[in-house]
Amino acid sequence: MTNPLHDIAAWRDRAGPSGIPSVCSANALVLEAAMSATLPTALPLLIEATCNQVNQDGGYTGMTPADFRAFVEKIAASLSFPLDRLIFGGDHLGPNPWKSLPAAKAMDKAEEMIHAFSAAGFTKLHLDCSMGCSGEPVALDDDTTAARAARLATAAEAARPGGDIPAPVYIIGTEVPIPGGAMEELGELELTAPAAARTTVEVHREAFAAAGQTDAFGRVIAAVVQPGVEFGNHNVIDYDSAKAQPLSGVLADLPGLVFEAHSTDYQRQHNLAALVQDGFAILKVGPGLTFALREALYGLDAIAEELHPNARPHGLRETMEAVMLAAPENWDRYYEGSDGERALQRHFSYSDRIRYYWPQPEARAALDALFDLLGDEVIPETLIGQYLGARYDAVRGGRLSPQARALALASVESVMQDYISACGG
Repeated sequence: MTNPLHDIAAWRDRAGPSGIPSVCSANALVLEAAMSATLPTALPLLIEATCNQVNQDGGYTGMTPADFRAFVEKIAASLSFPLDRLIFGGDHLGPNPWKSLPAAKAMDKAEEMIHAFSAAGFTKLHLDCSMGCSGEPVALDDDTTAARAARLATAAEAARPGGDIPAPVYIIGTEVPIPGGAMEELGELELTAPAAARTTVEVHREAFAAAGQTDAFGRVIAAVVQPGVEFGNHNVIDYDSAKAQPLSGVLADLPGLVFEAHSTDYQRQHNLAALVQDGFAILKVGPGLTFALREALYGLDAIAEELHPNARPHGLRETMEAVMLAAPENWDRYYEGSDGERALQRHFSYSDRIRYYWPQPEARAALDALFDLLGDEVIPETLIGQYLGARYDAVRGGRLSPQARALALASVESVMQDYISACGG
């Protein structure tokens, strides 16, 4: 069976989609919305998990790759989303979760991890061995990075499950924005140099050949580069197609490859479309989806207080503040400024580090209480206009049910629609 992403470089030369969104989230509501938005399109749905989020030890979600796949497929089954339209990806697969260990031990753990991803049927694997381990430089040289990536590809190839699961495709390259966004106010970004992009591909080609993985290198479909997109806590750097043309032009010398763009969250639809047109055909998005969900949930929280004042001992926002203050490790070092500024960032930063707290028991209970309180109640249009203004036209036009769960999902679907439209889906 051929991997549906294997020929992605040829997509823009034929009718149909020219690129694909990559949904990087383990939030059940986000995944449900992504499936609903993708179902009527010609696109498969690419869902990815990072090495810190999901791994053989459970990651911060507590899920192994097999667990994550089962979790996603259960949601798909509940929506009658065809399982054969799901593509599972692993992002930043390498020693990063164990980089405090000596390189030999960290790479052994990374091998175990990618074995678990491949064996579970993840068929898009981003190899990222750029980070130094204990006693090494923070960033490694190209040759070492590529040799370690080839070692992981060897492990992935050995773990392939066979059957109806297609051979994995690989993503190489490490010039990525800071996961989850930058911490500081951002100015102009330095794009990947065209020569550096070429070098990344050639060094990996040589390393794969030396490892006896020439066939696997033939399934390398993309390189991660910095096209000039990023977001911080307060601002977004918009894509500038003109500045990216020298980098985009490199693809003419790299047949069969596209570029993968990370941190495309919060780019406007026309910029997403320009990225795809310029060959950045894989658009990663994560915090932008959970940010949209949080916006909707806070709007519903306010609506619940208007309709049912004092029906809950604590509102959703109040609960989330308490949960984050009780466990500050996922936000404290990322947010700067006065106490008031940090309080705003906890809830409203573009980096959306509140997303790490939705799985907490207190947060889940507060969200369940909100949905239980509003249930299938028809929410007045005037309150939707006041607190969920972006959904008002769809409700007025009869295209969206004025009920809590539908409104929350529609907020995420709206972001997904920008990506789907940009990709030509």
